[in-house]
Formats: sequence, structure tokens, C-alpha cells
Amino acid sequence: MSQTTKKALEESLKHLLLEKPLDKVTISDIAEDCGINRMTFYYHFKDIYDLVEWSCYEDAARALAGNKTYDTWQQGFLEIFRAVKENKPFITNVYQCVSRGQIEKYLDKVTYELLINVVNEAAKEMGVDDQDKEFIANFYKHAFVGLMLDWIGEDMKEDPAEIVDALSKLMQGNFHRALEAYKR
Repeated sequence: MSQTTKKALEESLKHLLLEKPLDKVTISDIAEDCGINRMTFYYHFKDIYDLVEWSCYEDAARALAGNKTYDTWQQGFLEIFRAVKENKPFITNVYQCVSRGQIEKYLDKVTYELLINVVNEAAKEMGVDDQDKEFIANFYKHAFVGLMLDWIGEDMKEDPAEIVDALSKLMQGNFHRALEAYKR
């Protein structure tokens, strides 16, 4: 039941963002649109930004499902781009109303989760310290998040498949080369 209510609150927020900017949406607006009382909202989320963060993570988790390996990371990123584009009114509104740092926080967690899985898989039996693997995943995370933020800021005009294809060409073999440099 809890997840059902959270999803309903998410849908209400996304519905309201089609009509007005995030900074003009209130908890009362969301509760009314959802058909619940304000206290029910607070049972699930501490504020609207908590709901936004949860929504971003949920969308990303759905997009990445099954695409967190060395062989599927490109598909994982493509699915993140597609999920962002499918939720363009929501994402654009959040992008315009929330600080860039907060958006980076949303994207960082999801992107790092994908990349650390890829790095760990590529590093099997290489004897690379966890700290070094984390450094490599963080390095690539910043590049990917920067590309995503630029794409969102440019109104998502470029085809996500082209971005991921260019990224794939650039990255071909780089995970292994980076790991080789840190091999004990």
C-alpha cells in the first residue's frame, strides 16, 4: 500500500507540473490532486523535494533494471536518457527550479551505482583496490552526469542513441585500461 500511495503522489506531482512550475506547487495541491490529506503526504515524504528525489531514483531504477553490467552499460545509459525524455515536463521543471547541485546529486547516485557495477565486473581478479575502483567509477560518473546535464539544459534536442553511441566509441576499452593502471 505504501508504494501505491507514493506512486500516486508522484503521478499527482507530475500532473501538476504540466500546469505550473515546481516552486509554485504546494503539498496541499499534491494532496488534493491525489485525493489524500496532507498528513498522508508527510507520512511518506518530508517535503516536495523529497518526493522529487524519490521519483528521480525510482524512474532511474526502472530504466537501469538489468542493465548494470560491462556488456549492458550502454543500454543502461540509453534507458536513463529515454526515461528523462519521457518525463521531460517533470525533468525540465525540476531543472529550472532546483539547484544544479541537487540535480547532480540525483544523477550522481544512479550513475555511480551503474558504473561501480561495471568497474567491479571489469576488475575481477585484477587485484585493484576498492578505493581505486571507486575513483575510476567517480571519474566516469562526472563525465556522464555532465553530458546528461548539458543535454537537459539544451532542451533534450540531441538523439539519446547518438549520445550513447558516441560515448560508447569513446569508452571502448577504457575501463580495462584504467583498471590496468591501478593493478597491483
